[in-house]
Formats: sequence, structure tokens, C-alpha cells
Amino acid sequence: MSEAKPGGNEADPRSHLGLRPVVNVSGTMTSLGASTVGAQVIEAVTPILSQFVEIDDLQRKASAAIARHCGAEAGCVTACASSGITLAIAGTMTGADFARIERLPDTTGMKNEVVIQLGHLVNYGAPIDQAIRLSGAKVVPVGTATRAEAYQLAGAITANTAAALYVVSHHAVNYGQIPLGDFIRECKAKNVPVIVDGAAEYDLKGFMAAGADIAVHSAHKFLGGLTAGIVAGRRDLVRAAYLQNYGIGRGMKVGKEGIVGAMAALAAWDKRDHKAAHAEQDGHLRLWQESLANMPGIAATIEPDPTGNPVNRLKVQVDPAKAGVAAWDLADALSAGDPPVIVRDDEIDLGYFQLDPTCLHPGEEKIVAQRLLAECQRARAKPAAKPSSPADRQKRRLARLSRWPD
Repeated sequence: MSEAKPGGNEADPRSHLGLRPVVNVSGTMTSLGASTVGAQVIEAVTPILSQFVEIDDLQRKASAAIARHCGAEAGCVTACASSGITLAIAGTMTGADFARIERLPDTTGMKNEVVIQLGHLVNYGAPIDQAIRLSGAKVVPVGTATRAEAYQLAGAITANTAAALYVVSHHAVNYGQIPLGDFIRECKAKNVPVIVDGAAEYDLKGFMAAGADIAVHSAHKFLGGLTAGIVAGRRDLVRAAYLQNYGIGRGMKVGKEGIVGAMAALAAWDKRDHKAAHAEQDGHLRLWQESLANMPGIAATIEPDPTGNPVNRLKVQVDPAKAGVAAWDLADALSAGDPPVIVRDDEIDLGYFQLDPTCLHPGEEKIVAQRLLAECQRARAKPAAKPSSPADRQKRRLARLSRWPD
């Protein structure tokens, strides 16, 4: 295989900043910068940086664009999807009442409970229940982690219920949960607005079509915009969410560049050749699978995205006894090498990691194949080491974070 340079650009700014030139096969992760910003977005954002704009009017333009692209009545751009969840929930409690908006997070006298399935109380880098509590709302879990039923949702809804939150994410428990359609019907019967967290989802119109009142998307993941969130939905609820900018949303404000970037990303999304992109990504998966085909202790299988996104990933299952290395140690070796290759390791405790092909620069798929082979061969050539554990790995990560910025 010919050598390829990470980033595909000799003027890589990471070297000037003293940063590692990482190769991202983890996916659109915030910790890695989420995604690369598309050329059309950069072209749209650059001119606005040197100009003043009236943000309310710019957000009106964004509302029209979001409504069109997401099949909604209105929309607004937020600092990120997480802040979008908080502000959307806040809006269900305050409406357009400025006195209430200024009073948050004190919710005395307001409907202030948010129902959410226990299997949806995920951590996406922070606990989602914290995004709820930041608004002043109270979290009301529904069901158990592995089983929730419609009658449990009905029983959790009271006169104090302000909203219901439904999470579509690979982090959520993927079995035993109330289907979105049933969840929406149960809430609609009791006049409870449904907010869908679809931050990392391809489908921009499906949640609205299913009957959700608000859908929250990321502008900087699959869309390839600047860091921002997109709140789409019912006009009155979007208005109430937007007006939080005059309250708790002030500390979550998005700049003109984020708003213009989200609008440009939506426009570019409709023009993207998704079929060609997926075909190229599947080619990368086959390359990696073939590279690992004869490697002892390694089983590589192509698997679909668990939430239904049109994305496949390579699952790399590692048998430590045969491979000479545990999955988490192999992942760390890939990350520590030159160049660093960062894998998707959400479920690495189960003895596997995944390779996501959606965020690669041209030629980086070959680098990934080279590094995989090199680290697997290196592990087999080394004397057997004392086994590590995923818990030890997490302790090391937390220790490093605790020393930041050192």
C-alpha cells in the first residue's frame, strides 16, 4: 500500500499548533471536532465574519430554511444539539412569557416535569438528564433500563408534565423501548409535547412526519456545518425555545457564523451525492476487512448503524488469547501510534471496537489498514503481558482529564 498523509494537505494546521494529526475512524464525535466543515459551508460563512448582522432577523431567515429542510413549521439555530434540548424543554415550561423566561431555572408554579424512558437516559459526553435539569425541569424516568411500556409512560404523565423527551442514539438501549410512534401517540392523547433528540441522525424530516412537536439535530455532525444545533418543529414551541436567548439561553448563544453555517449545511445536504459517498465508505470497510482476514484472534464483520442511518461500520472483535492483545489495549495502541488512529470504542468492554468510515480524508483508509496490521502483528510478537481491564483504562482517562491543562 502506498503511503498517504493524514488530512491530505501539506499545510495541515495541526502541526503548526503542536497537535497530533489524528485519523478519525470513530465517527462524528464532539471530542474529535465532530466533522470536517464542507467547502460550501466555508464559502458561505467566510464573508459574514467581517460584517454586523441583526441576529433576530438572521434567525428568522434560518427559521424559514429549517422549516423547509426539516418539514417543520419553524426552526432556530442553537449553540449545539445539547443546548437545543435544554432550550426546547425550557420553552415548554415558559411559553413566550418573558417573566417566566427570566425566572428560570426556578420553575415554581410551572409545569416542570419531563418524562423520558430510563433506557434513554444516556451519556453522550455528558448526562442527558443534566441537559433537562439545566432548564429547571425535573426528570421523570419511565420503565426500567431494558423494558418500558406504554402504560408506564401513561402513568408517568401528570398535571405537572411539561414535555416528553425521546432519544434516538446509538447510546440508547436498543431493545425493549417504546417505539417512537407509540410514544408520540400516548403523549398526544394527554396533550404533552414530544421533543426528539436526533442529534446524529441522517433523516431530517422523519421525526416531524412521525408527529413529533420538536426535533433537535446537530449542524456539525453528518451535516458538516460549524458547531451548532438545529431546533425544528411547531411554531409556538420553536418561538418559546428561541426566546430563551433572553434568559438561560444567553449563556448558550450561537454566533452569526454558526447560524449561517447551519443554513449552508442544510442547503449542501440536499445536493450531496449520498449514494456515491456510501459506496466509497463501503469500499473502505471491505479494504479493512480484507486486511484483517487472516489475522489470528480478530473477527471483522460489517454491521449497519443501530438507529437506521445509512452507514455501515466494521466491528473488530478481539480474542485476547489468540490475538495476544485485548480490544481496549489494541485501541489504545492505535491511538498512541504514528499517525494516531482513533477508533469507535463505546462498547469496548464487550471485547470489540468499530471502525467508522464517514470522516476520512482521501487516502486515510490505507493508513488505517496499515496501522491495524502493524499493531496486530506487534501484539503477537510481544511476550504475554499482564492483562489489563476496561476499568483500568477508564481510570487512566479520568486521571488525565483531572490533570488538564497539564
